[in-house]
Amino acid sequence: NLTDSVHLLLMHSVVAEDVRSRYSKRAWENRMQELSSVVLGMGMAGLGMHFSVPPQFTGGVVAATMLGVGGMHWFNSSQLKNVEEQLTSVEELSASFQRTHPQEVSEADEYYASVWARIRDPLRLSLWRTGLADFPAVKKGEMEELQRILDEDIPRLRRLASPSHHGSGKNNR
Repeated sequence: NLTDSVHLLLMHSVVAEDVRSRYSKRAWENRMQELSSVVLGMGMAGLGMHFSVPPQFTGGVVAATMLGVGGMHWFNSSQLKNVEEQLTSVEELSASFQRTHPQEVSEADEYYASVWARIRDPLRLSLWRTGLADFPAVKKGEMEELQRILDEDIPRLRRLASPSHHGSGKNNR
């Protein structure tokens, strides 16, 4: 059924994009934290050179910055791996579904619940196999196109295929 297939694909896309964007946000926060630490350390070293502080102090600041940022990068990478495991857990995927489909959840829509039950495990496997860092972003236009298919194209195709259109021309009366 075309409608079911498009609903499956749309829900898969919406939930996957929610999870991917949350992971991406965390990754960028980590990168900004590391970059700001490098800028701060190098700025302090630059100030030390500007104010003629002994080169040993400036070198120490640079070395401490590099060690600190290296340690921060290692820690952030391990935390990001934990975040990825958490985001791809069944509980967190279900929370993402509830966040992206609040109206359907509040109305206890059985159709959406059955669609969610059908895609939950394949989505989890897809996210886990690909990895959230490598999972492609779903563009808003792509989701709008799927919604347009549901809202316009499928009803138009149904009208064209309905019995009232078969042989209902002026010449067939």
